[in-house]
Amino acid sequence: MTDLWAQPVSYAAVGATQAPDLLTHPPVGYRPLERRVRIGHGEARFEWACATTMAWGIQSISGFEIRRMDAPAEVTENTYAPVAFDAEGAAVRPASTTPEEAHFTPDGTPYLKAGDTAVLGIPFFLWRVKAPARVVYVIDEPDRKGFAYGTMTGHPENGEEAFIVERQDDGSVWLRIRAFSRPASALWWVVYPVLRLTQEFFTRRYERSLAGPISG
Repeated sequence: MTDLWAQPVSYAAVGATQAPDLLTHPPVGYRPLERRVRIGHGEARFEWACATTMAWGIQSISGFEIRRMDAPAEVTENTYAPVAFDAEGAAVRPASTTPEEAHFTPDGTPYLKAGDTAVLGIPFFLWRVKAPARVVYVIDEPDRKGFAYGTMTGHPENGEEAFIVERQDDGSVWLRIRAFSRPASALWWVVYPVLRLTQEFFTRRYERSLAGPISG
């Protein structure tokens, strides 16, 4: 069996969570989603939220198990960098790709890089569904940091989800979640209403994940 790091993502529109018109013109056949919630204020909140986000912290706090998969260095160093878009929808060079300088959380965990792969263990009733995912782009700007992951074969959905921490001029800190998805197979289409409810449940957990006490 091919190593997970060598397998492609399970959808075509890689990077489309960056499109400004995602909600009105999502990839054909996919349901879009966008949420933006205030998670606090100040430098300490921003730095903590960024570090937490960039180490799968939103998912861990929300109840996921995270199993990182190793990949050869050339995969993460030369991975695909999707096109970004300006406010008018014109294609521009990516706002950021993998940072040249390595970054780490306070406990020494390396920040996610484009090309990183993991298996997410998602609670689903009495089971934990294995959901392979790959980081498809990273945002590393002074007031805006985050990443997006794309689904891989075995994930219950096909699509992409982005988690971006934003700092405003007034010092307020926000979490933006953007996604597009659809069931990955006939089996998951059968239970689509339940899948939708599960997605909404975890999206609400995501929204609360960075608003609690600062730790670490």
